[in-house]
Amino acid sequence: MKTNATITIDCSRTSGHAINPYLFGHFVEDIRDHMEAMLAYPLKDMDFESEAEAKRAVSGSWAAYTNGRNTQYALEAPAPKHSGRAQRIRVLSDDEAYAGIAQKAALKGPTDYTVKLVARASIELRYVFIDAVDRRTEELLGRVRVDLESHNWQTYDVQLPVSRACSEAEIRIYVPAGHPRWVDHVSTGMLWLDHVSLLPVDSIGMVKREIVEMTRDLNAGMMRLAGNYISAYHWEHGVGPVLERPVMFNEAWGGWTSKYFGTDEFIQFCRELQVEPLICVNDGSGTPEEAAQWVEYCNGGIDTPMGARRAANGHLEPYHVRYWEIGNEVWGQWQVGTCSANEFAERTIPFVQAMKAVDPSIVILACGHFDQEWNKSVLEIAGEHIDYLTMHIYHGYGLFGMNPNSPAEERYKAIASYPEWTRYHVRQAEEHIRSNAKHSHVKLAITEYNTMYYPNTIRKGLPNEHTLGAAVANAANLNEMLRCSDMIHIGSFSDLVNGWLGGCIRVGDYYADQYCGKESGWSGRPLTVYGTPTYEVLKLYAGRDIRHMLPVETVCGTFSVQALKTTPIGLDALPDLDIAACANEDRSLVTVFIVNRSLQEVKAELSLDAFGADGDTILHEITGESFDDINSVFEPERIVCTGSKVPIAAWREGYPLRPFSVYAIEIKAQQGTGGRA
Repeated sequence: MKTNATITIDCSRTSGHAINPYLFGHFVEDIRDHMEAMLAYPLKDMDFESEAEAKRAVSGSWAAYTNGRNTQYALEAPAPKHSGRAQRIRVLSDDEAYAGIAQKAALKGPTDYTVKLVARASIELRYVFIDAVDRRTEELLGRVRVDLESHNWQTYDVQLPVSRACSEAEIRIYVPAGHPRWVDHVSTGMLWLDHVSLLPVDSIGMVKREIVEMTRDLNAGMMRLAGNYISAYHWEHGVGPVLERPVMFNEAWGGWTSKYFGTDEFIQFCRELQVEPLICVNDGSGTPEEAAQWVEYCNGGIDTPMGARRAANGHLEPYHVRYWEIGNEVWGQWQVGTCSANEFAERTIPFVQAMKAVDPSIVILACGHFDQEWNKSVLEIAGEHIDYLTMHIYHGYGLFGMNPNSPAEERYKAIASYPEWTRYHVRQAEEHIRSNAKHSHVKLAITEYNTMYYPNTIRKGLPNEHTLGAAVANAANLNEMLRCSDMIHIGSFSDLVNGWLGGCIRVGDYYADQYCGKESGWSGRPLTVYGTPTYEVLKLYAGRDIRHMLPVETVCGTFSVQALKTTPIGLDALPDLDIAACANEDRSLVTVFIVNRSLQEVKAELSLDAFGADGDTILHEITGESFDDINSVFEPERIVCTGSKVPIAAWREGYPLRPFSVYAIEIKAQQGTGGRA
């Protein structure tokens, strides 16, 4: 069934406020496989930090590589100042064997990898081989010999050429069988390894080149470093020489906190992308003094203690990080340092005071909630000390009493009502903000948002967060954030890469869901990097030349959500089309974002009186055959944004908008025109 719609845009009245480019921000968190997927290292347990998982004392993801029946393995203390542990390998001469360690890896190619090896050895051991091998066929993909120079710890940087890509490769570091050895039965010698890492030469810093390039295309205004783990994260553990940084357990998510992506690496990432950094400080297990030192490390001159420390780490000039967030979901029982709203507000004040004593120019965000009682307390106690109140908005089935057994079309319609819920929460928060002059200056920052089809404790199989339906919901939510952009200045999509709900950029076939029942690499395509349909949406919106909002009037059909429990908002007549219209700075270009949330085609008539009789519009379209369509390692470009020219006359006659699809129309205005379009 087709329906008709008319859209009228008033180009004579642009909004008094400007759309903040930080609205199109993104979010990195050390959560599950986020860092592993984002960083370019193909190896795990590079510092031998994990416990042995087999009978032999070989760390974590590594395995013994030897044909010697007497080869002995042990884990020892690391090199001086280094963290993790050292892997000891004792080679016995009467075996006349090779001996070392190996790890599975997915390798790019043909390319070179920079290998960093920290090792020491008995003087009888003169060299080791580092091999890259196809472990299915034993084809040698690359080899480098490392001559061991000392009985003391030495760092070796060598190049390992890899002849071709291989998803089932293995890296082996070993003393070869042909190595000279003693002729009697005693030990030929011992090899100690403190660190082994590989980086492809095309990586940017420590980040995969593909990730940087895809993130650059997102045109993110801001990048947020935060999340649950930050409430137990001590920033000083993530600065200084990487190998000397301590190995720390990730108290929020399990596993090891990535010591390879600390403050300096985050700033380098932001600068490479030319985006504004936003850092959330530890108010859970941390202190105001610690937060202030972090500000000083980032912003202080070299005449300050922490500024001098930054300079000693190779960064003379201050980073000038302006935006700082206090508290991540402090209201949640899963959060380190969780407390009441009053307690959080009271402890926020000394954090602000200590941080601003270091740099009075910084902008402060404080943890808010969609629970308005929390917001009222925070505003009443700490409102005059902060600049932004944050909210995290995840839209799932629980709001409606639904579950995965509910009809698919009803679940889709529920998710498509995302903007109505965002509007409800924002209007309530705005009412509290404006209720008192002492905090009426406060704005909103939606520092995490995404769809969440299932509660994260019961999701199984492929998360629906990756579907075209999720992209439609996120696009409609962006429209609402644009409509509220006088109040909402900052947005951070959750997550950037893999992670929890499912980053908009996907690496490989692992969907960060502990209930999937599949290990990374099951598809044979762990190196594939691609964008979800929501990635296409985020790139589309942030890539447009928009600065001001325009009033829109829409007449269209409606749909209803059959909620199974009472909701605070009406869901019985929601517009099929969700529309936001924007103009650039001089109003020479109008961009109309149209989300067809309905399950049928809509023929849309767009009045274009202000734009002359002839010419074309540029139409960007994100669409598919089903709202459950996804991109995957097998079809990474099934859903992509396409562009075309559509004559203005076609819009006057009515242009067909496909169901569950997202559109952006760009229309150039004639000089001197105005009025209603």
